[in-house]
Amino acid sequence: MFPVNSTNSVFSTFLVTGIPGLEDLYIWIFIPFCAMFLITIVGNMTIIIVIWQEQTLHVPMYLFLAMLAVSDLGLSLFTFLTMFRIFLLAAREMTTSACFTQMFFIHTFQDLESAIILAMAFDRYVAISCPLHYHSILTNTVIARIGLAIVVRTFTVQLPLPILLRRLNFCYSNVLSHSYCLHPDIIKLSCSNTRVNSIFGLFVVLSTMGLDFLLILLSYVMILKTVLSMASHSGRLKALNTCISHLCAVVLFFTPMICLSMLHRFGPRLPSYVYVTLANMHFLIPPVMNPIVYVIKTKQIRDKIKKLCTIKTKEKAHAISIS
Repeated sequence: MFPVNSTNSVFSTFLVTGIPGLEDLYIWIFIPFCAMFLITIVGNMTIIIVIWQEQTLHVPMYLFLAMLAVSDLGLSLFTFLTMFRIFLLAAREMTTSACFTQMFFIHTFQDLESAIILAMAFDRYVAISCPLHYHSILTNTVIARIGLAIVVRTFTVQLPLPILLRRLNFCYSNVLSHSYCLHPDIIKLSCSNTRVNSIFGLFVVLSTMGLDFLLILLSYVMILKTVLSMASHSGRLKALNTCISHLCAVVLFFTPMICLSMLHRFGPRLPSYVYVTLANMHFLIPPVMNPIVYVIKTKQIRDKIKKLCTIKTKEKAHAISIS
């Protein structure tokens, strides 16, 4: 955990918030959230295991998909577990160090997911625009370098956030507005000068997810330009069909975030549960839906899952027959 200078903090703990106004229903709300968490774990672990074990899936598209599954798992673990404590145990209190640590990992996996989605957009552009040179451009070495660059960029911009928070005093309140610790939410509670924190936080968002989103849009503009230049109608449909799963990942990840940002800055004042719901959608829905979308839309993944299930069934039947 990130250590905190206790002399700078009037409050030594933060209180996370569930869903305002629905406190009496927390035990029932826990059930669908638990189901979502199980789907997230099973779905993403299945994708990782299938890609890991099947050599034929060791190609750029599926390697990036495995990276996406890892980031989804990380994001889920650091968001769902805190929510479970609230809904099941009514445990809202978090130490300052635990809160800063959770904030760091949530924003880290959030940025990792954004960058991986951008890498997948580049993969689709290369596959459609340069199909004959696809494997010579996106070699395993290039993919490893892209993965390393994503990790280095993310940790470079995220590490200063908890360090800068250590210098702040927290004396206005210790009640956070979400079920987990987020950087904008924490600095609102400080009674110190947060100009540096706010400016650096804005820089991090614009230089990571903001830039990624613009580059994804640019990638799809170039993809559409390439597709429209194809003579064959069936070829255009086939090319666009390879992008559907990735487009779903883009929409699931960026839409709630953009809507939440627009509401905070330009929208009317709405009940707090609206903002909490949009934040939960941004952090919780993509890890649940991404594996479902990719399994449904990707025949190769479905076939390999069926193959692995068949092998496991035969092994189990053989073991039973021997015993």
